[in-house]
Amino acid sequence: MKNHIKDFIGMIPYSAELFWAVRGSRRPWSAHYRLGGIKDVLTQSVHDVQRYAKQNAHPKKVFIFASLHYWIEQAGLIALALAGQGHKVQLSYLPFAEWDKDINRFDVRRQDLYTQDLFKPLRNVIGVIPLLPDLLRYYRWDESEYPAELVKIAKKVSRYDAMYTKQIEEIGEDDELYTFRLRRNLPTALALQRVFEREKPDVVIIPNGTILEMGVAYQVARAMGIETVTFEFADQRERIWIAQNDEIMSHDTTALWQGLGGGDLPDKARQAMVELFSARKGARLWGDFARQWQQNPSQGASAVREALGLDERPIALLPTNVLGDSLTLGRERITPTMADMIVGTIKHFIEHPEAQLVIRVHPGELKVHGTSMLDVIRENFKTLSENIHIVKPADKTNTYDLVEIADLGIVFTTTVGMEMAMAGIPVIVTGKTHYANKGFTHEPADWQAYTKLLKEVVADPAAYRLSEKQIEQVWLYAYLFFFEYSLPFPWHLLWLAEDFKERPMSVVLSAQGQKRYGQTFGYLVGEPLDWRARGLARLNELTSNNSAPESDNG
Repeated sequence: MKNHIKDFIGMIPYSAELFWAVRGSRRPWSAHYRLGGIKDVLTQSVHDVQRYAKQNAHPKKVFIFASLHYWIEQAGLIALALAGQGHKVQLSYLPFAEWDKDINRFDVRRQDLYTQDLFKPLRNVIGVIPLLPDLLRYYRWDESEYPAELVKIAKKVSRYDAMYTKQIEEIGEDDELYTFRLRRNLPTALALQRVFEREKPDVVIIPNGTILEMGVAYQVARAMGIETVTFEFADQRERIWIAQNDEIMSHDTTALWQGLGGGDLPDKARQAMVELFSARKGARLWGDFARQWQQNPSQGASAVREALGLDERPIALLPTNVLGDSLTLGRERITPTMADMIVGTIKHFIEHPEAQLVIRVHPGELKVHGTSMLDVIRENFKTLSENIHIVKPADKTNTYDLVEIADLGIVFTTTVGMEMAMAGIPVIVTGKTHYANKGFTHEPADWQAYTKLLKEVVADPAAYRLSEKQIEQVWLYAYLFFFEYSLPFPWHLLWLAEDFKERPMSVVLSAQGQKRYGQTFGYLVGEPLDWRARGLARLNELTSNNSAPESDNG
């Protein structure tokens, strides 16, 4: 009832503004939506931009859009930094704290006013465009009132939103979350289209670019032919991923490989890879990487063979992805879903007991609430034949021990496929992943070709093992992906306040800061990212002082 009342009040013109003027701006802000991470640094940052801003002979008109408070904080600092590069920058936002829950009009308008109030200092150096008034103007439009192209975009992104949130691979248009996301994404699409038409930006910069309002922004900008850059944060401190005119989460490394593939792997790069994968296998953090890939240290091949009851028949290892993970959205290739691929593969091995299948269900499922691959398997098979072995997410089995005993790898998109190829194991890729089609994996065109290839590899695994040249190229590719594909960047989303304290705007805009980060900010506004010209830019950083494992959390 309270939300209905607030929604009604929120429809009254100037009701939220009057409340904010009389009471709201004077009360401590207690909403979940808050911009506390940058609140105390904006004024000084604006002064730094005014003081250190470069003169740019060819400034671009840059439009940055974000939704959700943590992305808005990040976008605000990027906007200021780009203004410091001499560009004409506009920052636009939607003041939401949650993407899966509705909010009444009165409260969302208060959040917008809170943001506008906090962003007042920014207006001295950039333009600030609140998008909420336009969204609310179109919010109650019927679907038929929107341009067909925008409806198509909103439906695609809403489907991804629901799949990502529920961590499932299929969603119906009658799903409650899907309909909610569509109700928000449709007016977002129209509001963005109108503002792009009005402002005519040279380049649009968007976090992620696949899901939520940011996914809508990417699709609308590209449909309008606007140069678009998407970004996300790598699992390393002080590094960012950037994609130009593409969704960054697709991790399209084609240009990277064309520019830097085919050569020899330098000794320093090889040593870095050896140390990194030793840490991954040993369940340790390493260097600037903030992710621990395994929870359990290696126990060795013999131990895992005994634990699973494996015999001498060939072993196929199928490590799964987490259902609905953003790295799996839209990555289907030979089957409608990853689950279909896994179910079909189990059926194939039930019919072909001459080999063993080990399915390693992703340990990341322990941290999510969606459908488990275990549920999918149980729903489709009352019992499994003796040659099928399931390693559950909570099982204390190190994935790299499984790699050590595998004769064949089967993957959807997981990076474990690349790591199996690094060990010389033949890998069949069934989805769309960044390391496919690089010359060291197999990509069957359809299901018939897939099952034919399975039979052939199982019949003679040794004949399909990678050559020394192929293994060398996998190692080179892995180095490029883990170390060169991410770019230097001062402020990581996960440690924004801490990073900004260490590297404030004055440092980033200084000569030293520009030397380290200037190129990355250039790529963000669409300057060509020439991987060949960059070369192995990070190689000189890989010294013995900073490449040793940081800690042992195994």
